[in-house]
Amino acid sequence: MIKKTILISFIFICMFFLFGCQAITKDFGGETIITLDPGVKLEEITWKEDSLWYLTRPMQENEKAETHIFKQSSNFGVFSGTVTIIEQDK
Repeated sequence: MIKKTILISFIFICMFFLFGCQAITKDFGGETIITLDPGVKLEEITWKEDSLWYLTRPMQENEKAETHIFKQSSNFGVFSGTVTIIEQDK
């Protein structure tokens, strides 16, 4: 009984420290927040295996920073992840 409790506690501690990790967000839900450098705009975002790839470009003078929220929609809503991309003005 004690070993089972220790094992479960260890799993939760590991998941706590991996919170925000892209692979964990994709596979098990949770949230990842990425803040782009000032003056950079998000163009596109995609997963390749467990890596998150995003295409950026320089922000033009007439553009403002935005926040993009990408939500995963799973079959039963159990492992739904969210990736938030935050742009910053120059």
